[in-house]
Formats: sequence, C-alpha cells, structure tokens
Amino acid sequence: MEIDDKTDSKNLLTSNKGITIIAAAAENDALGKDNKLIWHLSEDLQRFKKLTSGHSIIMGRKTFESMPKALPNRRNIIVTRNKNYLAEGAEVCSSIENALSLVKNDLQPYIIGGGEIYRQSMALAEYIELTRIHKEFDADTFFPNIPETKWKLINEEKHSKTETNNLNFSYLTYKKK
Repeated sequence: MEIDDKTDSKNLLTSNKGITIIAAAAENDALGKDNKLIWHLSEDLQRFKKLTSGHSIIMGRKTFESMPKALPNRRNIIVTRNKNYLAEGAEVCSSIENALSLVKNDLQPYIIGGGEIYRQSMALAEYIELTRIHKEFDADTFFPNIPETKWKLINEEKHSKTETNNLNFSYLTYKKK
C-alpha cells in the first residue's frame, strides 16, 4: 500500500506504536563523515543486529549506499526524492510517512539514518535507542538534539573501554513523553 505525502502523521502513530530511531552518536552528536561511520564498535553493531533483525529498517539513500548491501533478515526501505532509484534487496519510498505506511504491521520498525532522516522522524518516533560515544569527533553529519521537554531517558547502560574496544560508550533508551 502506498500513501501520498499528505497522510496524517497521527494515523501512522496509531498503526506503528513502536517506531524506534536507532543511532550511534558522539558527545557532539557526530554521526559520520564522508558517508562513513567514524568509529567501529563491534558490541554496538551486534546490538544493532539483535534489535533490528526481523523488523523493517528505514533509511535514507546515502545510508543505504554506505552499506555493502541490503541488511539480511530485515525489510530494507530507502527514502529518497529520486523516483527512479532502484536498490537490490530494498524497497524505495519518497517519504518517511510513505515508508511507515508500508510497514504498518511491524510493531517496531526502525529508523536507521542518516541525519536528515533522523530529523524528519523525531516527531513520528516513540523511542530512541542511542549509543552515545563518550568522545567528540570531526563530522559532517549529526544526530538531532533530543529535547528533554519531549523525551524521557528510561534506561542507561554504561560501557568502558576494553581490549577490543578503545571507546567509552553508553546505551541510552528514550521514550517520547
């Protein structure tokens, strides 16, 4: 089913109760540079896979193109203004709202980036799963601000540097107020 860009966002929220933004961002909200991740945290990638497997993942074209291929065991949906864009293993939509209408039966679809897609999704999401890297990085793509007036931190799990990981980070779960 496809919908146009004038679809009422409130109707989408009633069908997708668990819309979740998932991201890893530095202390200065850095996400990436030159269409690449800035750091490599295998623990975070494993967590991402565990949380998103079996669900729909919605992303922008640049995020999709930064990956080697569509992610397995997930319904890959790309949001782009390019009406002729084709991607193997993925569906293409013209808006976040259109993408959410396609996955309305998924109880927890994930928005996986990039920066502009995150900004467009903040009003639609119910949860944010954020890996906060406790360091600042030079970047050209940033995660949007999470206003405390609209979001409540409901879980925090801190992780320290290890032999295989040289970064301190925290898993933060936010729920819309």
